[in-house]
Amino acid sequence: MIIGAAPIDSRRVFKEFDPRHYYVICADAGYETALKAGIQPDLIVGDFDSAKEPPPETVKCLTLPVEKDITDTMYAVLKGFSRGLRSFLLLGCLGGSRFDHTLANLEVLQYIREHGGHGIMADKGTKIFLLHDEKLKMTGMMGAAVSVFPYNGSSCTVSYSGLKYPLNREQLTCGGFPMGVSNQVIDDPAEVRIHNGTALVVVDQ
Repeated sequence: MIIGAAPIDSRRVFKEFDPRHYYVICADAGYETALKAGIQPDLIVGDFDSAKEPPPETVKCLTLPVEKDITDTMYAVLKGFSRGLRSFLLLGCLGGSRFDHTLANLEVLQYIREHGGHGIMADKGTKIFLLHDEKLKMTGMMGAAVSVFPYNGSSCTVSYSGLKYPLNREQLTCGGFPMGVSNQVIDDPAEVRIHNGTALVVVDQ
């Protein structure tokens, strides 16, 4: 579990994703979210340019330079990989006051996927998945909004089942016509299958 600096509803998120089941790395001011929620991180990393106060001395901390080539979140992922971890949950990495940081964190998801890992980005009501030639099975998500966007390429070929607007091996493109936006789960389970290419799947509950 990587906790970033973007605000999250910690009560809802940490009820769904229990930190006790994860190795927890806080990126920059993400440690403030963790401490407010009563979570003891395993590691804190960052340059702390967005933190209101220094991290506590009771937690292992790696201080990074402000001028560097990677983000604090990316560094946290690299530390996870170095420990042999391959499944990543990114919290506090979506929204906030810096839209460029959200875009950068989508690139982090891509890095995880391209290096043999699995990543999910989530906040209080949204989950973002990066899929490549694979499927996403959704259970217990009746009524959720689902949007699919081609990513890291000009198009992807998709099929939907259990959604209000089904598709069967249709091509979604980056040509300025967002056909994959605002679908809805109407059956349990529902499924999005990416036959060819890479796609971002956004699920809002």
